[in-house]
Amino acid sequence: MTILADLRSRTNTWHRPSALAAVALGAVAVLCVGAMVLDQRTLAGAPIWAKPFKFAVSGALYFATWSWLVSLLPKFRRTAGLLTNLLVAIFAAEYVLLVFQAARGRASHFNFATPLDAAVFGSMAVMIAVLWVTTLALTVLMLFTKLPDRASYWAVRTGAVLSLVGITLGQLMTSPTARQLAQWKAGGPRDMVGGHTVGLEDGGPGLPILGWSTVGGDLRIPHFVGMHALQALPLLAIALAALAPRFTRLRDDVVRARLVLIGAAGYAGLIALVTWQALRAQSIVHPDATTLGAFALLVAAVGLGSWAAVRVR
Repeated sequence: MTILADLRSRTNTWHRPSALAAVALGAVAVLCVGAMVLDQRTLAGAPIWAKPFKFAVSGALYFATWSWLVSLLPKFRRTAGLLTNLLVAIFAAEYVLLVFQAARGRASHFNFATPLDAAVFGSMAVMIAVLWVTTLALTVLMLFTKLPDRASYWAVRTGAVLSLVGITLGQLMTSPTARQLAQWKAGGPRDMVGGHTVGLEDGGPGLPILGWSTVGGDLRIPHFVGMHALQALPLLAIALAALAPRFTRLRDDVVRARLVLIGAAGYAGLIALVTWQALRAQSIVHPDATTLGAFALLVAAVGLGSWAAVRVR
């Protein structure tokens, strides 16, 4: 009970609707695990309830973070609260459609096979567009966040901007694939428009749960990596603050801010790298020498920058 009371005291200023949405989606994620056990159906080679599970986990993290971020605003908090309420409503509606298609054993994204499928995806596309605009508005409001700790100050801003970039990268999946264009040119049906696998058709071998392709490029990876900068960079700032009592140089908030900015630059480089890799039809688990070389340079740059940030007074 003491732990629960402490948690309530720490979160009582957070935006309530998005916090409740995060809790609800966490519970839904558990239900999806049960559904995967009881319902053995698959779609494009993946468990039918895997996508609702992934969306629930991602949404829980997303709304928990925004619930906290809105509480940091010194002004425009009411506006940010209304915008976050809109995010919750849009995501809830989209998630209902996602579950509806999963229960029917139908693809929820890029599916135009029947009028109902087309109507569902068309509605989801409109919702995603509104979600993007709303997130953009919230990201702009985050520029007004006032935090005494410089590392957290920059972590919030860069995390929000990179998260918006990640959401935007989802648009890469909406373009018709080469096979689809060839099929249409031959007079075939326009049953699917777009996809997440590059170089192959959706539905091949993939990583467990995540489903990311192990044989081709996968555009879901940069979308995922970018979107969760909103959690990764604030967590970096929190970790640096937690380490400060043990490391003298980290007690200087300027040093921690430098490290967060270097981390943000490295994270942006990682987003660019996995996007480039996916567009080259290369699996995340089978990088070639060029990709490995680029990754090594990125790690070296972040490492050298971090060393300089700590050493330079």
